[in-house]
Amino acid sequence: MKRRNFVKTTTVGSTFLFTSGAFAFSSSQSKRKNMVASDTGGSAAAQQVNDGRPKSSAAYEDMPKVIVKPAPDLSFPSNIDSNSPAHWNGGLLYLFMSRGDILPKRASGPDLFNLSNVIESTIDNDDKFHNGREGARWIEATHKDESGTLYGWYHNEPRGCCSQLKPSGLTVPRIGAIVSKDNGKTWSDLGYILLSPPGSEDCSTPNGYFAGGNGDFSVLLDAKKEYFYFFFSNYWGPVEQQGVAVARMKYADRGAPADKVFKWHQGMWKEPGKGGRMTPIFPARSSWHGSKPDVFWGPSVHWNTHLKSYVILMNHTLKSNWEQEGIYVTFNYDISDPTGWSKSQQILKGGKWYPQIIGTGAGETDKQMGRKARFFVDGKSNLEILFLAPGEME
Repeated sequence: MKRRNFVKTTTVGSTFLFTSGAFAFSSSQSKRKNMVASDTGGSAAAQQVNDGRPKSSAAYEDMPKVIVKPAPDLSFPSNIDSNSPAHWNGGLLYLFMSRGDILPKRASGPDLFNLSNVIESTIDNDDKFHNGREGARWIEATHKDESGTLYGWYHNEPRGCCSQLKPSGLTVPRIGAIVSKDNGKTWSDLGYILLSPPGSEDCSTPNGYFAGGNGDFSVLLDAKKEYFYFFFSNYWGPVEQQGVAVARMKYADRGAPADKVFKWHQGMWKEPGKGGRMTPIFPARSSWHGSKPDVFWGPSVHWNTHLKSYVILMNHTLKSNWEQEGIYVTFNYDISDPTGWSKSQQILKGGKWYPQIIGTGAGETDKQMGRKARFFVDGKSNLEILFLAPGEME
């Protein structure tokens, strides 16, 4: 029962450009001419959330620029309500699409614009999940090894949480690992790796969906192939622990990940993935379990080869019904430094959930891309996104 997209306002058919100093907006009525943001001043459209970043976070005095502008309509070949990971193999692009009421789907094709051959992507113990108490699973991240083995990670929402108070179904999400030898047509479950401690759920929450838990995430391997980094949403604990958090696992442990994932907390990678505390990289300003949450969630991370920087897109909500306030971007040159993420900057106002960028060049995916890519929200794209290095012109 993953959240349904709530839409109040959606800004499409527009061009956006932001830098560290200002945010410029050009509406569709202005023939979509790109406006140049200066390094001083701002505009009425400027949005920069006080996201509680540590004082040691990157100053980014020379911020990369992001331009979002209209593009021909493009949609995934199956509906989604999560991140949708992709990988290449044998000249084909594979894309996974998940929605809670059905098993995950896998599409393939010669490129992002020609995906078809949609089939179910099954996990060896599905009988316990989608049709059982363990609940639905969403495949949200993948990594293809040089050996051809495909590693994946899923968001799971067990049934029966808080059922004594809310039979309609609050849940407590958790994150598990899977592995495949056939490009994700079939998977073997490797077990849970990130979850909240037993008894930590808040069954009186007005949240409507989650009483706690860890979920809504993405995963990326560092350039040195030393660690996988998990960027996830934390929904449990005191407000100072809620928000977008990070954990990591040694690359060498990818085949046997149980109890090998550690959360970042107070400057160290020592808290266990199962039940451990965390220091969010983007902490909530008010709790998920209050009437007016102010929190980022659903991070989607990639390595940008043009910027030589890691990039995360995030959702942001200010209401307990998860209404989308906007979509934000942040940068970090060093994925191993959780304090290095730049101040969040809004690139779209309102809209739907699950922002994701997928490259269109040879070998590009949701995990790695260059100067230009397609910008998807809820599995649909009518925008492209352009990344410009500091001082670079379009």
